[in-house]
Amino acid sequence: MNILFTINKKDEEQNSIKENVENKVLILSCGTGGGHNSAALAIQENLIEKGIRADFIEYLDIISPKIKNHINHLYIKSTYGNGKVFKAVYHLGELYQKLDIKSPVYQLNKMNRKKLYKYIKEHGYKYIVTTHLFAAQALTAIKKEYPIHFMQIATDYVCIPFWEETDPDYFVIPSKELEKDFLDKGIKKEKLLPLGIPVAKQYRVEYEKNDSKKILGLDIGKKYILILTGSMGFGNITTMLKKLLDSTQKINYIISCGNNEKLFKTIQEEYKNNKRVIAIPFTKKLSEYMKSSEIILTKPGGLTTTEVATLRKPFIHTMPIPGCENYNANYFNDRKMSIKCDTMEEVIENTKKLINDINLQKEMMTNQAKYIDRDTTDKITDVIIRECLK
Repeated sequence: MNILFTINKKDEEQNSIKENVENKVLILSCGTGGGHNSAALAIQENLIEKGIRADFIEYLDIISPKIKNHINHLYIKSTYGNGKVFKAVYHLGELYQKLDIKSPVYQLNKMNRKKLYKYIKEHGYKYIVTTHLFAAQALTAIKKEYPIHFMQIATDYVCIPFWEETDPDYFVIPSKELEKDFLDKGIKKEKLLPLGIPVAKQYRVEYEKNDSKKILGLDIGKKYILILTGSMGFGNITTMLKKLLDSTQKINYIISCGNNEKLFKTIQEEYKNNKRVIAIPFTKKLSEYMKSSEIILTKPGGLTTTEVATLRKPFIHTMPIPGCENYNANYFNDRKMSIKCDTMEEVIENTKKLINDINLQKEMMTNQAKYIDRDTTDKITDVIIRECLK
């Protein structure tokens, strides 16, 4: 059966599974950056909406919360200083892809297979979905010994190092145009499902900009540019903001500081008397801020980038953390869905250009509709449901 042909078909099987409590789905992720978890939660949200029992947990919470905190801390530190350490680690991973040996990363996750398998069996999960490499490697090690079934989902627009060490039933990738990259790394073609990156429901629905402004208490008559810094609040935002304020008139700026409390307090204090600047901490209403904005400036995380494009918003990619973010920015820039900037000067100049060029904004939104499917999350969950029925 051609699964890509049938995933959108609505039939009696959809209804029967809703009544079958045996078909429990486990969704695994890791908190190294917010995108993996957001994609996982989008899948959980959609499955539950369709009546499916779906549980989400971070993979390392099963293995060891202490190890989880340590790894997340190392990830954050690797991105400091323009991401030089992250770049070096990523490059080392690319070198490993050329060798015919298992990476140390795989070997470490293989050691966790027994604890993870015990968790799966004790909770009676029939199918597993993962949005992170670490869990996929552990599941692959389990699959060599026990008959489990799982799907993995890529959240970047490139085949990152070590994906080739995994063996899922299906591998969801962001685009058919990226198939060659995954095939060249050794992923089998029959496993690839080029369906896109899943995003939560609030990014997939039609909306009115002014309605979102009212929800947030923003002035309907003002124009806003939203600056996204990622869940951890990365980047030299304070310097960028000063230059943007000096170079653009009658434009207001909303800075999403994520979990970076220091950045939030710094901007609040420095601009307490400037009504053109609004700093916001981590918020569950981020999608409303996106919808309220004329354009968006964001680091090139795969998930956030997809969310913005799914909303059909003109946007600029600010300086990427070296590694997969470069590939994400290039993918969108090459298809004229965004503007990639490698320097702060480019960010300033392109922001001025984009905010004043309505035709360029429309071209971006048209291309986003061409390449980014709003039905991706539904298509992925339809595949999961069919797999559970086997």
